Amino acid sequence: MDGTVLVADDDRTIRTVLTQALTRAGCKVHATSSLMTLMRWVEEGKGDLVISDVIMPDGNGLDALPRIARMRPGLPVIVISAQNTIMTAIQAAEAEAFDYLPKPFDLPDLMKRSARALQEKRHLPKAPQPVRETGEDLPLVGRTPAMQALYRLVARVMNTDLSVLITGESGTGKSLLARAIHDFSDRRAQPFVVARGADLAGPDGPAALASRARGGSVVLDEVADFDDEAQARAVRLLDAGGDTAPRIMATSQVDLTARMQAGAFRQDLFYRLGGVTLHLPALRERVEDIPLLAEHFLTRAARDGGPQRRLSDAAREAIRAQPWPGNVRQLENCIRRLLATSSESEIGRAEVEQALGAAPVLEPLKGGGEGEKLSASVARHLKRYFDLHGGQLPPAGVYQRVLKEVELPLIEIALDATAGNQAKCADLLGINRNTLRKKITDLDIRVTRRRKLM
Repeated sequence: MDGTVLVADDDRTIRTVLTQALTRAGCKVHATSSLMTLMRWVEEGKGDLVISDVIMPDGNGLDALPRIARMRPGLPVIVISAQNTIMTAIQAAEAEAFDYLPKPFDLPDLMKRSARALQEKRHLPKAPQPVRETGEDLPLVGRTPAMQALYRLVARVMNTDLSVLITGESGTGKSLLARAIHDFSDRRAQPFVVARGADLAGPDGPAALASRARGGSVVLDEVADFDDEAQARAVRLLDAGGDTAPRIMATSQVDLTARMQAGAFRQDLFYRLGGVTLHLPALRERVEDIPLLAEHFLTRAARDGGPQRRLSDAAREAIRAQPWPGNVRQLENCIRRLLATSSESEIGRAEVEQALGAAPVLEPLKGGGEGEKLSASVARHLKRYFDLHGGQLPPAGVYQRVLKEVELPLIEIALDATAGNQAKCADLLGINRNTLRKKITDLDIRVTRRRKLM
């Protein structure tokens, strides 16, 4: 890797880590904690790549991107930010950032992206469009790899005409994501229409729906529920061309591939909808994002004139430990109940359990003698978990929750034992390397040069 990199971040540790890593890779580095200094360097013609934080003591890194593009067309900028929302990714994309990474970032990943940015010849950027401010209210928050990958994909396809299929369980935010894609796309000034199967009824149904949208966006809500006639008319809608043809998006909480293979969903409609598929993971698949979402809902309520509340550490852990079968919608409703019923400035664990209908939360089991068999320890732990429910069954999904609790420490310890070598770790565990990589991603395990245990 060769070139001069300008690093702007108010965190001294991040500046030091990036300076050392980039210098070792062969780059010359200028690092600063000031956005004003960064802009002076850019104006002076310094740098082949910029790596910048968003929130700086003297300004906002995203707001500076259009000015950088005007002064130095083609200068790549990688945005790093602790603001782990879809809006950060969208704003970075609209301002023509080369890439966006959330904090805490994976250093090897950032180095690869930096090398690519230095190697690629950038096209002259288009003039960025103004970004609407309403997006900060969207509960599309997350720093897990799955959500960050989703944000980057949304930012890339937002201004294309590709059809979009948004999948995910009930309550994950499929309709919100469709709305965000429309609101921050080139079609934002045109209508946004949500349609069910009945809206396509009649011979003129598709044409009437396209006329309502007038070049905006049409969302086929829960398209798997459409009957055969509605599916046929949806195909006609997708096939309609013209200058005012709307962009088509669809949502589904069921596996359309399985429906198609079973003959319950039209093959031609399936492939027409699949221009881009965006999957919203369930909350139980991105546990680390649950406290972030809870804090987001509390902050939004306070900004809208509601009471200012904070979660105690125990309350935050109780919220994090819940399975949330209703996903983001259920979590948001829980926070609303807590705000309505809590009179203290700090919300405690007991209030969380009461808001959740007194469903006890699984806590780590303390004690247990050395030499106890693993199976006996697990059995004792699970028995206590079931006993905590007072004769009632625990929420559905016990198998996956328990499996995750076992897999997470097992893989982390195996990675430590093999000093982070994934090939050796896969051999040690007796699983395929691709399987290990998928589990590392699904469990949100950070892979670094780990301490070797053996």
